[in-house]
Amino acid sequence: MRTAVLAAALVSLPVLGSAQGEDAGRREYLNSCAVCHGDSGRGDGPIVASLKIAPADLTKIQKNNSGVFPFGRVYEVVDGRKTIAAHGSRDMPVWGDRFKEKSAELAELALRFGISIDAEAFARDRILALIRYLSSLQEK
Repeated sequence: MRTAVLAAALVSLPVLGSAQGEDAGRREYLNSCAVCHGDSGRGDGPIVASLKIAPADLTKIQKNNSGVFPFGRVYEVVDGRKTIAAHGSRDMPVWGDRFKEKSAELAELALRFGISIDAEAFARDRILALIRYLSSLQEK
């Protein structure tokens, strides 16, 4: 059973620049962001009514930045280096931290099978896949 779980996890590693990487970014988005920002990224997720601060329309990131997608700033928001008031205080889990925790768990499991995985690189790949997906949602 553990072998099957490990194999499934390894197969799902994002490969940036490929269809699999884009799918991984979409999966990350749907698992981590859509509940607030909605499936389309327009800030219309299912829990919006219970939020104190309305989530941003993520399809307008590029438009709100003079037509340039601010990759570095978006990365900092996702990995937790840049604070967003709507995401709460640092007491609330940060997505980058969550990705690192899950990646460390996967790396630990992989080691039991003699496979070495760089948990930090794995977490970074997940964040990059998510940002790539966010950039694909931008209004033209």
